[in-house]
Amino acid sequence: MALKKIDTQKIRKDFPILDQIVNDEPLVYLDNAATTQKPTQVLDVVRAYYEQDNANVHRGVHTLAERATADYEASRDKVRAFINAGSRKEVLFTRGTTTGLNWVARFAQESLKVGDEIVISIMEHHSNVIPWQQAAEKTGAVLKYVYLKDGILDMADLRKKITDKTKFVSITHVSNVLGVINPVKEIAQIAHEHGAIMVVDGAQSTPHMTIDVQDLDCDFFAFSGHKMAGPTGIGVLYGKEALLNKMSPVEFGGEMIDFVYEQTATWKELPWKFEAGTPNIAGSIGLGAAVDYLTEIGMDTIHAHEADLIAYIMPKLREIDGLTIYGPLDDSLRAGVISFNLGDLHPHDVATALDMEGVAVRAGHHCAQPLINYLDVPATARASFYIYNTYEDCDKLVSAIKLTKEFFSNGTL
Repeated sequence: MALKKIDTQKIRKDFPILDQIVNDEPLVYLDNAATTQKPTQVLDVVRAYYEQDNANVHRGVHTLAERATADYEASRDKVRAFINAGSRKEVLFTRGTTTGLNWVARFAQESLKVGDEIVISIMEHHSNVIPWQQAAEKTGAVLKYVYLKDGILDMADLRKKITDKTKFVSITHVSNVLGVINPVKEIAQIAHEHGAIMVVDGAQSTPHMTIDVQDLDCDFFAFSGHKMAGPTGIGVLYGKEALLNKMSPVEFGGEMIDFVYEQTATWKELPWKFEAGTPNIAGSIGLGAAVDYLTEIGMDTIHAHEADLIAYIMPKLREIDGLTIYGPLDDSLRAGVISFNLGDLHPHDVATALDMEGVAVRAGHHCAQPLINYLDVPATARASFYIYNTYEDCDKLVSAIKLTKEFFSNGTL
């Protein structure tokens, strides 16, 4: 059945921040891999919570507390359905992807020992590198990297690196630099064949495509609300119930306890044993509203829209002399992320020049220094797309890159 097309003009009306002038030019926002904008439907829900229902959750019996608790837990149910978790017990609210991955790496420290191995890829975000470095350092385990072939994960290398010594495999679903969509379902199967636990960084995939954690058969899956039209400071860690029952809480205090005695304490059942203290209630409710918003559009529709934008812009970018594009050669393997360099120009200079044309892109190492070093470049510029981006935005990016090249053409390129 053919997917409905996104009505971008209708959607753009939901995002008031896009209707502004930057440096005398209409804003073209292409930094969605860093954070997406928020629709009024999310902003209104967050405002309504603070104006009408502001109370702590789970603790009070008065009306405001009961309404806040109901909305907070309703968001958990929405997230469970959104990623097809087997149970609401498997959905933990966190501060974001980084927190979730840190929790899992801390859990790994409880079982890793000298000689055990952890496998990650060279394209990982620092949030999926440093926690594993720390786990290896504290336990004597060995951290191994899978490298690239033709801009994508080298699956032959992966099969060599994952052995019976491997205890944890942690891979990004979509690279925030290369834009490549990794075959995490296949990787999970390989990991499980060797008895390893499969962890997925879903920060760059969850906002852009249908996620089914049961179909992927991953053991843990982490993502952030602010990259999927939701508030900042809220995220989710999915974990299989059996593993979460074995996993110790990272934070202790109010809300996550069952009984506290003078010398000992017991914990609440899942998922609350991991949610110590007053949670980000407004953020959680806002995330639920973002899930509603994206679900109404349709995740397959969103993925198709971004694939359409990539198919439209890539031939135009490849026509620009001196422009180097990183990532998969096959555009069908690419999500809506394009990292590039323009001749010998520093990416910061490129991003500044594009900003003068009203085009917002990211420049730097994108919290992926091992990958940037592997690519042997100081940094890259990065354009990343979302539901409100259009062909016109693509054309403006291409035009702005050409103007930048022309501006710096006096011997720089």
